[in-house]
Amino acid sequence: MTGTAVTTERECDQLLVERAQRGDRAAFNLLVGKYQRRLLRLVVRLVHDQAEAEDVVQESFIKAYRALRHFRGEAAFYTWLYRIGVNTAKNHLASQGRRNHNNVPLRASDQDDEEAEHLRDIATPEAMFASKQIAGTVHAAVAALPLELRTAIVLRELEGMSYEEISEVMACPLGTVRSRIFRAREAIAEKLRPYVDAQVDKRR
Repeated sequence: MTGTAVTTERECDQLLVERAQRGDRAAFNLLVGKYQRRLLRLVVRLVHDQAEAEDVVQESFIKAYRALRHFRGEAAFYTWLYRIGVNTAKNHLASQGRRNHNNVPLRASDQDDEEAEHLRDIATPEAMFASKQIAGTVHAAVAALPLELRTAIVLRELEGMSYEEISEVMACPLGTVRSRIFRAREAIAEKLRPYVDAQVDKRR
């Protein structure tokens, strides 16, 4: 007779966390392997530099490992990890004198297409996002947002987090999360308005 099957990602992560807390480095390495790429995708949107983002992610996992003994499972592991990642990114930007990272190019990857895919429901028809030009506009609009708005919209639209999870990651009330996401969507929609208007004109 078999035991009860582990059915959720959170439960799987919790089992790995408990093993890691008992000194099993291989279990923590499994968590790193699972979340490293996802955390990098988030952090690179915050610091706007691939190499710096990789350093921030590495530092985040080091901090997570050192703090793991304090993790009690009140939140999902990945929201706890993302909170460490976001705070580490903020500290990194502060240490750089809050310089403007918007003009630092990202390494070419599939992230622009992925971002366009996830943001396609923001005030514009889905089909428009097949255009590289539109994808570039979305990317630039997200990159130009203030850090708090950018973090909220990336967590919501790229990472698919709930408002409650974003509230945990950003350590702010739900109302603040909703306000930041609304403002971010408004700013992105404003950048896309010329393309929306052009599509309307073509239909006339």
